[in-house]
Amino acid sequence: MCAVVTLAVCSKMALQRTVGCLWRVGADLGVKNNTRIFSTAAVLCRRAAPLGPMPNEDIDWQNLESLEKYRSYTRYLTAAEEASNKEVWWKTYRKHVEKQADTGLEPMNIGLPYCRPSRMKEVRERKRLTKENRQNPDLERETRLRTFRISLDKVKAEWEKTNGPYHIQRLADHYGIFRDLFPMAYFVPRVMLRVAYGDDDSSAVHYGNHVSPTQASAAPQVSFKAEENSLWTLLLTSPDEHLQDGEQEYIHWLVGNIPGNSVLSGEEVCHYIAPFPSKGTGFHRYIFILFKQDAHVDFSDDIKPSPCYCLKQRSFKTVEFYKKHQDLITPAGLAFFQSQWDESVTSTFHTLLNMREPVFEYDRPPVYHPPQQKYPHGQPLRYMDRYRGGKEHTYGIY
Repeated sequence: MCAVVTLAVCSKMALQRTVGCLWRVGADLGVKNNTRIFSTAAVLCRRAAPLGPMPNEDIDWQNLESLEKYRSYTRYLTAAEEASNKEVWWKTYRKHVEKQADTGLEPMNIGLPYCRPSRMKEVRERKRLTKENRQNPDLERETRLRTFRISLDKVKAEWEKTNGPYHIQRLADHYGIFRDLFPMAYFVPRVMLRVAYGDDDSSAVHYGNHVSPTQASAAPQVSFKAEENSLWTLLLTSPDEHLQDGEQEYIHWLVGNIPGNSVLSGEEVCHYIAPFPSKGTGFHRYIFILFKQDAHVDFSDDIKPSPCYCLKQRSFKTVEFYKKHQDLITPAGLAFFQSQWDESVTSTFHTLLNMREPVFEYDRPPVYHPPQQKYPHGQPLRYMDRYRGGKEHTYGIY
């Protein structure tokens, strides 16, 4: 017992000496205001003081009636925006959990250069057209009688020249095409790409419309405006279709060294195969990209065997293909559609790909029902249906 008391006294004296030494060292170093914090943090191991004011520290929680009332949602929204934009030293829970991908790099435009026409020329052309329209008696009479008709073809042609490329870029960004095919890059489709799987308007490819795999069973008709001696490359890929790696794609069609707009005269690097979205995976994106070539490109390393029905050989990445030939090709046109499973996909897997068809199903959890009440007061008339022992389906509306 005496040994234990002696050990405790010695430990207490050693602790006092340590505190005294730390105090003197802090005084010698000129630390006056932080002496208490330094000693308590080193000896007593308490939590350090915050780096600034804590959130809502100025609010008197015991007298909440004295707080300023917003009186309207607009004032509350204004105050909330000011508080969210104010720089603070602490982080919210969302900032701690989510990964901040702020690299400080902006997406790069890898498309064709654009030379905007002179603003003065645009104003002069607009004034000239306005003057001609005012001096046209037929146009005035049709407008007054409400029989004037506007040609949609002219409207579409004007849209393609002015705002069309930027609208298509926004649609592609909305569908995540640049994010999945060209990370940290984008392009404005200056060349209008027209793709059709038949003479019917429902089989034409626009910008996100639905085309069934049955309609897209054969290679489409592709047309675009091109100079006589120009060379082009046409690519059809799907970033949602790969069965093993979500970062890769399946290439469906690749034609290079296309002279002018004659796709049939180009070099078929990979022959066409119809879309095969797996059952239960929803809609898949199928993207046509038109590249403009500066010169003849050697695609000998990219040529696939014909016919090519091996999915491993059709694995593809657009960004790697572009990096490989970026000195000679530039993305210029874009069109894409969506497709989901139908009966023709089963035939594609069994006949062409020679494999079992993958089917994805969703295991729905059982419907939860709270414990049954013996006297269900205030419950609807169908309250007892959810507790019946039969296997009949209940729709959840009681």
